[in-house]
Amino acid sequence: MPSSTGNGWVQLRQQTRSLEAQTDTLFHTYSRFASAPNLPPKPTEEETKTETQIQELLEKRETLISQLTRLLDSESLLTASALKQNNLSRHRETLLEHRHTLSRLRASISESRQRANLLSTVRSDIDAYRSANPESAEADYMLDERGRIDRSHGVADSVLSQAYAVNEQFGVQREMLGNVQRRIVGAAGKVPGINGLIGRIGAKKRRDGIILGGFIAFCMLVFLYFM
Repeated sequence: MPSSTGNGWVQLRQQTRSLEAQTDTLFHTYSRFASAPNLPPKPTEEETKTETQIQELLEKRETLISQLTRLLDSESLLTASALKQNNLSRHRETLLEHRHTLSRLRASISESRQRANLLSTVRSDIDAYRSANPESAEADYMLDERGRIDRSHGVADSVLSQAYAVNEQFGVQREMLGNVQRRIVGAAGKVPGINGLIGRIGAKKRRDGIILGGFIAFCMLVFLYFM
């Protein structure tokens, strides 16, 4: 008797685990309807079939869990192991979790479908109104164009404001550089011999410039002569 009971427990558990795996696979398919961007107004044949299959699997699993419970209750306290009790509790928890998942996905699909139907109805009403009132449609178009022009003007104003701010920063930097230069010149004037050194450097640069200019002019004359 214990052997037959053990075999029955193993077979029932294998069936339960197989149905749990099938339920997970169907949930993966069913969840795609909940995340679909545009749901049709009514459930498709595939959606209805998937939901029905999930519901049937949940009912079969509940029947198997009831059989496992009766089988475990029929065993004596000595043969009923804690592992079997834990396995049975796990199957019950998984079944309850899957029932909640089905309810959640079903509600999500229903909400998405209602929202899509509402948007479709609003668009149809707007199109019908514009068809019956072409003047209003033209006015809406002009308002949309005015809005786009205002947004373009806003972007242009923002760019100009940034340009003015950059120009102002350049002015501040030029003023700072001018102050630094004046301070350097003033400090140099207070140090003996600095002005003479700066003057000699300037004279040397002018002399080098004159020599370089004369050399370039001579080269040009030679070039023109041989042309």
